[in-house]
Amino acid sequence: MATEIIINVGVYETRIAILEDQKVMEVLVERPEKQRTVGNIYKAIVESILPGMQAAFVNIGLEKSAFLPLGEVEEGRLFDFEVDAEKPRARAFGQHLQQGQKVIVQITKEPIGTKGPRVTTEVSLPGRFAVLLPSDDRIGVSRKITNWTEKRRLRKVTQEIKPDGFGIIVRTVAKTKGKAELEGDIKNLLKTWNKVYKRAQKVKAPVLLHREMGMTSSLIRDLFTDDVDRVVVDSKREHKQIVAYLRSVSPQLCSKVELHDERSPLFDAFKIEQEIEKTWDRRVWLRKGAYLIIDHTEALVTIDVNSGRYVGKTDQGKTALEVNLQAAQEIARQLRLRDIGGIIVIDFIDMASARARKKVWEKLMAAQEKDRSRTNVLPVSEFGLVEMTRQRVRPSLLYTFSETCPVCNGVGRVQGRDTTVSKTERWLKRAQAASVEKNLILQVNPLVAEYLSEKDESRLKLLKKSTKAKLDLVSVPELAIEQYRFLSAKTGKDLTEQFKV
Repeated sequence: MATEIIINVGVYETRIAILEDQKVMEVLVERPEKQRTVGNIYKAIVESILPGMQAAFVNIGLEKSAFLPLGEVEEGRLFDFEVDAEKPRARAFGQHLQQGQKVIVQITKEPIGTKGPRVTTEVSLPGRFAVLLPSDDRIGVSRKITNWTEKRRLRKVTQEIKPDGFGIIVRTVAKTKGKAELEGDIKNLLKTWNKVYKRAQKVKAPVLLHREMGMTSSLIRDLFTDDVDRVVVDSKREHKQIVAYLRSVSPQLCSKVELHDERSPLFDAFKIEQEIEKTWDRRVWLRKGAYLIIDHTEALVTIDVNSGRYVGKTDQGKTALEVNLQAAQEIARQLRLRDIGGIIVIDFIDMASARARKKVWEKLMAAQEKDRSRTNVLPVSEFGLVEMTRQRVRPSLLYTFSETCPVCNGVGRVQGRDTTVSKTERWLKRAQAASVEKNLILQVNPLVAEYLSEKDESRLKLLKKSTKAKLDLVSVPELAIEQYRFLSAKTGKDLTEQFKV
């Protein structure tokens, strides 16, 4: 299977697409205003303890308090600070937390909706080849390394170099690596942890102690292995940073990093933009007229499988099985592409045969093998329903690209203003590649115009600078938030449709 990582760096957002056999499987987005927080380490203050929920809420200095399950605290060691002292101590946890107590925690789940972030006291620091566990003392080897001889070798090497009082998990990338590579990685992680620990003794809570790598850097660290065919990036600065990092950890991969320096936008060249646009649709078409309907609710996501225009050539049971097998494959892809997590209920077309239901379940399980998020899938019920969960670390793509609708008060959703602005940037780059006139009038909804003009017009200035266009911004109340129009400043002609996706 050919795997490619495509990185598009824009003024307002960085987007990464993972392609498998030229098919878009995952899209990750990071914006300056909404930087990822998973992996960040904080010195926190315990605000309240809820024995009935077996949880505590801790103040980490963000807008919302973080949720700390007590079960996770009790399983490991706790790096805590006495209520009346600032000296940290790592100990086996055998009693309840105290209100006002200071502890070291790490974010495991981004804030989603009205919920704050989820944190753990089981801190971990990931490197290229290993993960350092300051609150543990065990050695683990990635389950993806299936060769038992290699597993034993890595475990033995790690045992020789493991720092006392620390745990180590050997990552998949460490396969075939020697003692020197692992030892160098662990030493760097140990230095990082010592800095975190020393800072924790000096600063007052709540405070950030350590920020995890940005999205691009962490993805290159975690995913870029020999199995990846190439990485393509459209930023010279990002390209230089990736190559510099790889020279120190995996120099053989440097030749696989390519710089896209053509005038046409990168995501257009790989036909990724169209796939992202489709993630807005409730309806996902399958072959021969069958389709899925994907709906988000407060508690769960429902996926309905419909035969549509697909009537089949034989009996109804065989037709249902064919559609359901198609659907199982596409559902696994859509869960990754849209980054849907939490509880998911799939309504397959009814199948009377237990054997057919098992086939569909096996197809769904096989299609999820490449999914990096943990899943738990129950068998297909007699009613054709599948209940499953998928690990949710961040808001889904729908919630990343949208915001609460100011008209319907949250009943539905509209495209976010920042997404509309990003689309105008990509429109301008397509126009630039086609050498269209640069003196243009940009018409947008008043809320988008206000967003562009905030901060002393910095967003509008950045847009002009990145696209080398001369823009006159015009507020048009009749336009919806997701709409925009580009007019020629010379002739007044509407050019919008020429360079839309």
